[in-house]
Amino acid sequence: MQAEFLDDLSAGELMALPYLLEFWALPHQLPPEGAWRTWVVLGGRGAGKTRAGAEWVRSMVEGARPLDKGRCRRVALVGETIEQVREVMIFGDSGILACSPDDRKPDWEASRKRLIWPNGAVATVHTAHDPEGLRGPQFDAAWVDEYGCGAVDKGANQPNKFLDRKSSESLLPRFSNGARDELIQMQYLRAMSEHWAEPANNPMSSEYEGRMLDMSRAFVWAWDSRPYPFFPNDVERWSDGENYARGHWINGRTSSRSLASVVREICERAGLADYSTDGLYGYLRGYAVEQVGDARAALQPLMIRYGFDAVERGGVLRFRPRDGLAPEAIEVGLLAVTDELDGVTEQSREAEAEVSGRVRLRFVQADADFDVIAEEAVLADEATHAVTGSEMNMSLTRSEGRQIAERWLTEARVARETLRLALPPSRMDLGAGNVIELPGQGKEGAGRYRIDRVEQSLTQLVDAVRIEPQVYDSADLSEDPVPIKPFVAPVPVISHFLDLPLLRGDEVPHAPHIAITADPWPGAAAVFQSGVDADYKLNSLINARATVGVTRTALPAACAGVTDHGPVLEVKLISGQLETVQPQALLSGANTAAIGDGTSGNWEIFQFAEAELIGQDTYWLRGRLRGQAGSGGLMPEVWPEGSIFVLLDGTPKQLELSPNLRRVAQHFRIGPAGRGYDDPSYQHVEDAFDGNGLRPFSPCHLRADLQMSGDARLDWIRRTRIGGDGWAATEVPLGEDSESYLVQVRKNGAPLRQEIVTQPSWTYSAAAQTADGAVRPFEVQVAQLSAVYGAGLAATVVVPG
Repeated sequence: MQAEFLDDLSAGELMALPYLLEFWALPHQLPPEGAWRTWVVLGGRGAGKTRAGAEWVRSMVEGARPLDKGRCRRVALVGETIEQVREVMIFGDSGILACSPDDRKPDWEASRKRLIWPNGAVATVHTAHDPEGLRGPQFDAAWVDEYGCGAVDKGANQPNKFLDRKSSESLLPRFSNGARDELIQMQYLRAMSEHWAEPANNPMSSEYEGRMLDMSRAFVWAWDSRPYPFFPNDVERWSDGENYARGHWINGRTSSRSLASVVREICERAGLADYSTDGLYGYLRGYAVEQVGDARAALQPLMIRYGFDAVERGGVLRFRPRDGLAPEAIEVGLLAVTDELDGVTEQSREAEAEVSGRVRLRFVQADADFDVIAEEAVLADEATHAVTGSEMNMSLTRSEGRQIAERWLTEARVARETLRLALPPSRMDLGAGNVIELPGQGKEGAGRYRIDRVEQSLTQLVDAVRIEPQVYDSADLSEDPVPIKPFVAPVPVISHFLDLPLLRGDEVPHAPHIAITADPWPGAAAVFQSGVDADYKLNSLINARATVGVTRTALPAACAGVTDHGPVLEVKLISGQLETVQPQALLSGANTAAIGDGTSGNWEIFQFAEAELIGQDTYWLRGRLRGQAGSGGLMPEVWPEGSIFVLLDGTPKQLELSPNLRRVAQHFRIGPAGRGYDDPSYQHVEDAFDGNGLRPFSPCHLRADLQMSGDARLDWIRRTRIGGDGWAATEVPLGEDSESYLVQVRKNGAPLRQEIVTQPSWTYSAAAQTADGAVRPFEVQVAQLSAVYGAGLAATVVVPG
């Protein structure tokens, strides 16, 4: 269709196609229909914003033929600087001149900063540096670029400059050293906003009701619709992510604060009115004060992070950067003499062994998933493994954390040197926080010192520590790529409660286990619990998914205690894997699993020796040991296809459940831990648990002997749920408060007699049989009793006719 269309065009028509925007433009490059005042084009680099603006200007000023008049005669081209308008909007690769055919191309008058079209239309250049230029002329239309500033050293010198290795326009602002600097970007945006908020700078218009510049309709370059922090960190998908650190992007930065504003807030919340943050500069990405305390405790981490001091001068608390600049020169000959000093000055140095050569700092990583990470700094000559550690509830990039650790370590090493001296009354202006300098290069005590403590009497006795201004110069460290965790959709998890007997003996006997899996796995799952379907509390966090599957074949009943060599059991796993084990490992408890119908109390425990992988996540299980841990009483005639399989390898965890909540219905909400329990991905489950770890095992070797008198004598051997694996004892532990059994006689499922006996035998006399109407054959069930649980699983025998 396209080929046929193009083949029908003449050579002249083909030459005109590049200048017909409507033919090839993307939808967002075409102006909206209807009457509108402002059209905003949002897009990243390469989205075609400049081309859209240039083509719109052409459509406003050009007529049907080159000399015909268009809709507009006077157009304003407004940008950050003259260079930005000229190099991007006019002479750029997608600018007005590049978009115009030769017979309609305007002329550029550099001296008057304007474009003139062949039909007489004029476009004049205006910039934010000369806002008064917009007052005089009357315009029909305007093409205005965003305002913005790169997060780069001295970015405000040339806000339109950016770094991009793939762009021919890549350039640093004037006099910039290329270091990352979000603070200058913040200060630029604040200055722009506050300047135009002043009525004197932004007067009311005489033509319409509003200010000259409506800052509510101003747009900052550049907000990016790509989700932060996946942009900029997913560089495999977005190659321009490496430009983020020093670029114009405000993604992930608009919530940051200036250091001075945070210090002011802390002071004001503490009721402090007389303070000054003049000269205090810093960019704060995030800071948490978790405990209620005084203002000093809240300020201390900030003082360590940014290197500033709080000093009192004239009743005002002043916050000063600890940069060591502008020292006060002190002549040794003008120092006061006092008996408290051994000489004019006393200098001391802390022992090398008392100063750590390693510093480790833990903090929250910014521009990432906000994990807690650590950075460590080590002096080159340090041989010890002793580490000084500290934590900050502060959001920092990895390079910022490294800078702090290095500065902290170097500052501590320099501050080993201390100085004591006495100042005369004439130097009462000096106090804590001031920097003094003793001249005399190479002489004892010469150098810069920061006053830490002052004792005032007839003289001022000063304690000061050595400083080096270079310590506070931040090194421009490169940012290491931040690994991105893949996004996992909040899909529901698959969960199964398992109210199991004791397997090891050290479990909480009344608490159920829970097995959770999902594909994809959300990283962690949460289990919330409540007595009603509201006001949930977190019960457990499950960090590993269980090996869970569904049977593809039926599993018939088999004798417990011997190896089941019946047909293979085919299992399709949702997650995890299975493996074959040696016989010795099997007898030691390996490959223990549960099979059931999914209800919390109906699980048979079995083991398997062989697991053969026959397909993706599909296994054949052979060499099974059935009815383990006394669960043979739950074994049906057949576990049907579609039964639930759970590997009991330690991954399914027990929930926290108070003993008084046994057999009391509880509400649970189970889902991805990264979501709230009211998220649609959470499942609501209501269940009550018997506490089958307390359930007595069924008796074994139950037999019935008919006597000549017609009496039926029943004998059995009890089993124990606790400590029954030892071979040395003559009898297994009872495991209950007392020995008792519930004996029930049934005929066709109907109960005929029920008795409680205290010995592992019972005689059903012929007279009692006649009185009960127990015509043989009939069934007798025997279950051991527990004072806590009640009747356990029953063994059944048929008394023949």
